[in-house]
Amino acid sequence: MTTSTLLNTDPQFLMDPQSLCRLESPIGRIELVGNGTAVTSLTIERGGHLPLEALPEHSDAVLDRAAAELTEYFSGQRKSFDVPVVLTGTAFQMSVWALLDALPFGAVTSYGEIGFATGRPTAGRAVGGAIGANPVPILVPCHRVLASNGRITGYSGGNGVPTKMWLLDHEGIEHRA
Repeated sequence: MTTSTLLNTDPQFLMDPQSLCRLESPIGRIELVGNGTAVTSLTIERGGHLPLEALPEHSDAVLDRAAAELTEYFSGQRKSFDVPVVLTGTAFQMSVWALLDALPFGAVTSYGEIGFATGRPTAGRAVGGAIGANPVPILVPCHRVLASNGRITGYSGGNGVPTKMWLLDHEGIEHRA
């Protein structure tokens, strides 16, 4: 995937996104938001709800492509994503997200390894915060991060740890609950 990066927190954007698409998945409904040229947000249903569910869908070619790639991923036919993604964050978040983006299907890393790679080997909380702030989970695979002992320490997408467990199992990644 080619990842540029944008987290748009402008309240008007959240009320009226340029493009919006939803799809069913094995981990719940997924809501995709785009800016016409890239995916800017991916949200996994939590507790039966999506943040923009009251708004009508108005997809575009980029979101249609993202939905198709995600459907292929969930069916086991795709191991990487090509759809353009835009993210914005702090320099530290961007460095963490770039490391996540480089993780191939079925690979795993640890919070400590990411901290070390970003030059902050003792910044476990900061690494966890950056991972949790990833606006496009799955496309930028934050689920591939575990504690150094292989344990799942949490997941902010969907229904939390069960969602992460499903994604890890789907990719054949060994883990401990």
